Amino acid sequence: MISKDDIEKDYISRVNLTLKYIDHNLDSELSLESLSNIALYSPFHFHRIFKALIGETLHAYIIRKRIEKTASVLIHKRHISITALSLQYGFSSNSSFTRAFKKFYGVSPSLFRKENPYKYSKISQVESKNGQESLILEKYICNINNHLNWIKMNANIEIKEVPELKFACMTHFGVHGIENVFDRLIKWAKVKDLMGNSETKMARIFHDSFKITDPDKVRMSICVLTNKPLVLEGDIDSGIIRKSKCIVGRFEITPVDFEKSWSSLFIWMNENGYKKAEENPFEIYHNDFREHPENKCIVDLHIPIE
Repeated sequence: MISKDDIEKDYISRVNLTLKYIDHNLDSELSLESLSNIALYSPFHFHRIFKALIGETLHAYIIRKRIEKTASVLIHKRHISITALSLQYGFSSNSSFTRAFKKFYGVSPSLFRKENPYKYSKISQVESKNGQESLILEKYICNINNHLNWIKMNANIEIKEVPELKFACMTHFGVHGIENVFDRLIKWAKVKDLMGNSETKMARIFHDSFKITDPDKVRMSICVLTNKPLVLEGDIDSGIIRKSKCIVGRFEITPVDFEKSWSSLFIWMNENGYKKAEENPFEIYHNDFREHPENKCIVDLHIPIE
């Protein structure tokens, strides 16, 4: 007899397939019918399962992901026009896109793009024209210096060619309960005899950015990196981090310092003239912080770059 736990794991596995498909096809038609076919459920059943597991309807999730994608493009690819973005990601007109974007972020796409030089661009790109902008620029420079000083004191940074990495993983949404997911995956990996190898590492991949996604909705893959053959089951998925050129920051930090470390590394990237690639940022851990005398993580933060 199939247990309730096995059924739930099967639901998670099939929904994970659709999440991956959505991520890679935000500029294509994403109908309930086509996505339910990927999950091998009826449209009605798939709609109910998706809402129960993700906490959003399928339609709301797709709209949110598309708007977040356009926000990322507005930040990182300033040459692409807002009209082109609205058409590429399925909005019927520039005005409908603007309304949806403003409802989500509280500002229009054009204002979002205009304000972001103060937050994300190099200092030399910001020109002061009046007292108010001078004050903003002063705060910006202070913030930049604070983060760069943090990097100098807490990280060793290298530009590396990172080889292809294979992994088994579990999907997690949000900032709460992450430790429990790590513990569940480690327990599974020990049963599969994956943890005895010194080359086996734990990792975390970020599919969303905290800059543009609500922290409770950021999707992550909690991973065990391994080259051993895997027989997957239930809610355990697999994947590959493609070979890439990365900024790699080695940190020894407490869990509360991760946000500042990531922000500092991205600022270091911008200040040194590098551009983020399409691939997702990820972390690779070299210890269990609970076994460290100061409860610190020894971790490499990776930003794939062009």
